[in-house]
Amino acid sequence: MKNKKNCFWDVEGYFTNLEDCVKKEYAFANIARAKGLDPVDKVEIPLAMTMAEKSVGLITTIYPDLPIQKITNRMLELEKKYGQLDTSVSFVIAKEIAEEKFCKFKDQLEAIDAGIRVGFAYITLGVVASPIEGYTGISLGKTRDGKDYFIANFSGPIRSAGTTATCVVLMLIDYLREHFGYAKYDPDEKEVKRYITENTDYHERVTNLQY
Repeated sequence: MKNKKNCFWDVEGYFTNLEDCVKKEYAFANIARAKGLDPVDKVEIPLAMTMAEKSVGLITTIYPDLPIQKITNRMLELEKKYGQLDTSVSFVIAKEIAEEKFCKFKDQLEAIDAGIRVGFAYITLGVVASPIEGYTGISLGKTRDGKDYFIANFSGPIRSAGTTATCVVLMLIDYLREHFGYAKYDPDEKEVKRYITENTDYHERVTNLQY
């Protein structure tokens, strides 16, 4: 019988070799960066070994002080409780980041924004640009009775998330809005009717399902 380590089905050995080779490439890249010929003297992209790490690592491009390992460990704990890719993991980790359990932020709105981005990155597997370029942040508006409500901002790259994840991130934002005690948006009757009319007219008179 052949030695298992020499066989094509040695998956563990394959990934171990892959990891070793990547670490060597990182070491060479850091030696080159240390020469000072680039804008930054070390490799900026962290090496992620799990999907949780990828999710947090992606958002460190915006919030570099996020402690990747601490948040990753917590996400892995939540996966054991709820299951991998369960939206509960996304919601709980977003809430805990927003509550500043892992690090401090400039203000509450920034903490909530960071939580949204990490939660969104988790449900999009940490592999698309939507959590950093499609969702572009939250700001505050005032209801007619003077209370603060969330204005969620999005741009074109949100499409990389797909419809399901885009809907889930809206649910996540609303979950954090309610958790932190912000008001609901209060459209007037005229605004609601305009929304219904625009959707209905576009669907029936232009092209169906494409509004």
